[in-house]
Amino acid sequence: MTRREFLFYSGFAAPLFAKRDNDPSAIPLGSNQLAKFVDQLSTPPIAKTAGYRAHPHDASKKISYYRLRMQEVTHKVHRDLPPTRFWGFESSSPGPTIEARSGEPLLVEWQNHLPHEHFLPIDHSLHGAGPGVPDVRNVIHLHGGRVPPESDGYPERWFPPGGASLNFYPNIQEATMLWYHDHAMSITRLNIFAGLVGLYVIRDRFEDALQLPKGEFELPIILCDRSFLPDGQLSYPVSGDPHHPWVPEFFGEVILVNGTLFPYVELQPRQYRLRVLNASNSRFYYLSLSNGEPLRQIGSDQGLLPKPVELRTLTLAPAERADLIVDFGGHHGQKVVLNNDTLAVMQFRIGNKVHSSAGIMPSSLRSVPKIPEQEAVKTRLLTLTGPPDDDDPTVMGFPMLLNNAFWSNPVTENPTLDTVEIWSLINLTADSHPIHLHLVRFQILDRRPFDMFQYFNKRELRYTSPAVPPDANESGWKDTVRADPGMVTRIIIRFEGFAGRYVWHCHVLEHEDNEMMRPYDVVKPRPLIG
Repeated sequence: MTRREFLFYSGFAAPLFAKRDNDPSAIPLGSNQLAKFVDQLSTPPIAKTAGYRAHPHDASKKISYYRLRMQEVTHKVHRDLPPTRFWGFESSSPGPTIEARSGEPLLVEWQNHLPHEHFLPIDHSLHGAGPGVPDVRNVIHLHGGRVPPESDGYPERWFPPGGASLNFYPNIQEATMLWYHDHAMSITRLNIFAGLVGLYVIRDRFEDALQLPKGEFELPIILCDRSFLPDGQLSYPVSGDPHHPWVPEFFGEVILVNGTLFPYVELQPRQYRLRVLNASNSRFYYLSLSNGEPLRQIGSDQGLLPKPVELRTLTLAPAERADLIVDFGGHHGQKVVLNNDTLAVMQFRIGNKVHSSAGIMPSSLRSVPKIPEQEAVKTRLLTLTGPPDDDDPTVMGFPMLLNNAFWSNPVTENPTLDTVEIWSLINLTADSHPIHLHLVRFQILDRRPFDMFQYFNKRELRYTSPAVPPDANESGWKDTVRADPGMVTRIIIRFEGFAGRYVWHCHVLEHEDNEMMRPYDVVKPRPLIG
């Protein structure tokens, strides 16, 4: 939980960063103003191919081609609310799920059919949003994808309505659930808030052989908190400063699950596989079942864990994913609620009969060979810094920074292709930051508390207690890591796949849009002479 999130829940911080009108029609609905569990859970449609096209690197081969249009859509998020305007893909938000196979590349053409005017408050003082830049601009990033730089969704490679981008996704990675979302410079928070997200699932033979629940027994769960006005429309706060409306974080009053508020789903009394994504702007989730049964996590951001991990509460930072097995056997006729802390998210209604085989929970999953620390050719000390006085509301517009650098500063991280590095993330802020690196997967080494005052005064790292290993459900491959305040979080990364320019950033979208993002270059090794 971030510091401001704690203050928000405590009722102290909201006025500092969210301006609300006194007009009742402009005040967002609270979670207790809507009936719960009256709408059935919907599942995003599966994307259909638009045919085949030549492989971009081998014209003799044909590969699957998808065409997905970004456009304005409307749908009801709750029985008692009018239809809501979203921005989605094709006719849905979240967009269609792309199903891929490991080793089988595909092409996706992202087409921009959105309006020319944005319906959310743009801050033109942010870098990349100034004069001459269209208000509506988009570029799609495949989060967690190992893709060439020209297809990665670089924030400044946006295109306006009427434009398009053809992206090549090689799928040279193990089975996992990725997600695609907008990544346009300085307005990512608004475009994702508007609904520009979708799932991208990669499968492979190894996972197939485990015989995990599939088909109707595999449920995608896309979580994102939102604020809704009584007329059913989205509401995003502003700072109160008309010249700088950006707010440092967003926390909505209610939580959407696959685009529906407080949905229910009817299940058989057997095992189900839940593929959970935190697609919120800023909110961390702390998920548990109302009947006290455990959640068994079998995978994280980049695929399967070595073995199942039993959890009473699952913590998910923005952009993190969790692959879960939940056993509803023995709960015939019961109603079980998935809660976030004490707030209801959705309801599972378990029937009385099992109509198909329930499956067996594997005792082991996929080996995750540890990257030896001695393979690292470089260790980087990288700071996460915030305003000079985090408690002073007059500096709320001051950005948080990565390694004390702005987006436009020269690139300082330039790992060599096929080498290993250790990145030590030194969090000098009061917030927990989910840090995401494009292109790569990595492993978490440890977290260790340090004396922040010593670092501020002398730029010296003095650790105050031993290192803490990652949680058991963080023992797999990751692409997003929670960097906690007052801690040095170490990750070890092999930079493999492609050379070129990528980015790393905080996935609290409000932070990312206001300078907490940096480019980095993966460079080709120098040729040996002689």
